[in-house]
Amino acid sequence: MSTETPATTGTADGTALTEAARGAALALGDDALVLSHRLGEWAGHAPVLEEEVALANVALDLLGQARLLLSLVGDEDELAYLREERAFRNLQLVEQPNGDFARTIARQLYFSTYQRLLYAALAAGGGPFAPIAAKAVKEVAYHQDHAEQWTLRLGDGTAESHRRMHDGLAALWRFTGEMFQPVEGLDVDWRALEADWLASVASVVERATLSLPEGPRTGAWAAGAGRQGLHTEPFGRMLAEMQHLHRSHPGATW
Repeated sequence: MSTETPATTGTADGTALTEAARGAALALGDDALVLSHRLGEWAGHAPVLEEEVALANVALDLLGQARLLLSLVGDEDELAYLREERAFRNLQLVEQPNGDFARTIARQLYFSTYQRLLYAALAAGGGPFAPIAAKAVKEVAYHQDHAEQWTLRLGDGTAESHRRMHDGLAALWRFTGEMFQPVEGLDVDWRALEADWLASVASVVERATLSLPEGPRTGAWAAGAGRQGLHTEPFGRMLAEMQHLHRSHPGATW
């Protein structure tokens, strides 16, 4: 089965994308798609009903972003359900298992802060991603606020919630460095983006009576591994689950 993406791609106004822009759209789309699936795994398992609805809404926002971005590259369904693991270009951070609720919030704090800053830069800079980024940044601002509020509640809550929030932030810290490795096709000041991210996250963590984890901010491989198609072990299992129905009934329609 072929996993190559279609060659005919472009923006809504018919402008053809460069090969670099197609790669960037794939990377950003995969980030949103994979995290959307991870958050969707909370359905029926969230600590309270209100939070189940909130996480589902965040997941749907991300899925909408993924569809728009992947459609710039090719057929969104084929890209989501028929590619092999090594063809995905998402960050390793977003593929990490949910763990407990605090770990999910730590992942969301790290990623939504990054995503809001990135989309704001893309929206202001023009180019093929500006329209999508301008719309998405409003959604992501809510995602970030949601993660920040829970970080504060858990960090400055009970001794147990404080411990769990601390552990969640520490467990995912090594995956955060990859977010700031330059992506070809995105005209962004990555160093400034990283500095703003660190300042924003540090402020929230400090207010939550916690501290930023220590240690390197790279994973088991060189930073940028997820963008190169190198993923962590949990991703393969998640992908098999996500693609199972489509692969079991190829060509089926509703």
